[in-house]
Amino acid sequence: MSSRGINSLRFNQDHGCFTCATESGLRLYNVEPLAQKLHLGVEHVGSVATAEMLHRTNLIALVGGGALPKFAENAVLIWDDSQKGPDKVVLEVTFAQPVLGVRLQRDRLIVILRNQVHVFSFPNNVEKLYSFDTRDNPKGLCAVSPYGHVLVFPGSKCGSLQIVDLETTQPGSSASPVTINAHQGELACVAIDQRGTKAATASRKGTLIRVFDIVKKYQIVELRRGADPATLYCLNFSHDSSFLCASSDKGTVHIFAVRDTHLNKRSSLKKMGFLGQYVESQWGLASFTVPAECACICAFGPGHSVIAICVDGTFHKYVFTTDGNCNREAFDVYWDVGDDSD
Repeated sequence: MSSRGINSLRFNQDHGCFTCATESGLRLYNVEPLAQKLHLGVEHVGSVATAEMLHRTNLIALVGGGALPKFAENAVLIWDDSQKGPDKVVLEVTFAQPVLGVRLQRDRLIVILRNQVHVFSFPNNVEKLYSFDTRDNPKGLCAVSPYGHVLVFPGSKCGSLQIVDLETTQPGSSASPVTINAHQGELACVAIDQRGTKAATASRKGTLIRVFDIVKKYQIVELRRGADPATLYCLNFSHDSSFLCASSDKGTVHIFAVRDTHLNKRSSLKKMGFLGQYVESQWGLASFTVPAECACICAFGPGHSVIAICVDGTFHKYVFTTDGNCNREAFDVYWDVGDDSD
């Protein structure tokens, strides 16, 4: 947790807004231009562990947590900001275990527990459609395509990624799961592109990122974040799936080409066998380091821009070129940006 009391940061589905779940409530921001759209204080929602907004609608999923929770850590609440009155909770779904993550689609509510992923119909006539068992998933890893119906989460085997097509899966059916053996170690980060055709994974070692075609079930490219182990916080594809960005606890955001992989840098140690598989990986096209070198989430903005939102309350926008240049275009302290409704 950060010095500002930020418990989690999450982009919405088009990466144009982000939620900031904190010890002092919930804040919601627009990215371009940077503006605070909503501020719910402790008196309204208590301290919040995580939150997810549905596209750019007035619906937000909240999970209580932290030092001053108003809501239980084993419940998902849907807050409808268009409702009149102070209490705008329109739905509450409770589970036997703490909720580690929530994902929203226009017609689905997806709840991640430590060993299960539950899928509900949403927002009308909410009922459970599916439950999937996962291996131990303490980070609540799960990704769903905003404009498809593909869901990915840790499979039952160490380092495996399970893929579910929610359109073709029948409720109650027990077909054998489709999995990709992505890494030898435990997964630390997963992402899916907008249409649900590509997935990216990183293990807890954090040195390699692998990108898969999840329709044809093969590895497209292996990308190298670095040689030192690191904790990856965020992976995100660009809207057209041609680039991928990754952020780690070292405060560096790496940008990789996924479609035109010849743009990525290659290791100059190609002939040196003692490095083993290092020679096969591709290094990033470009990278930048946020000044505080703290944890952040990252996503692509308009044009060739990458946005980094950090737990120290800062906002960074960098623009990159396909020949590897990367320059800062904007910096702000989003924590100090007031309500635009004031």
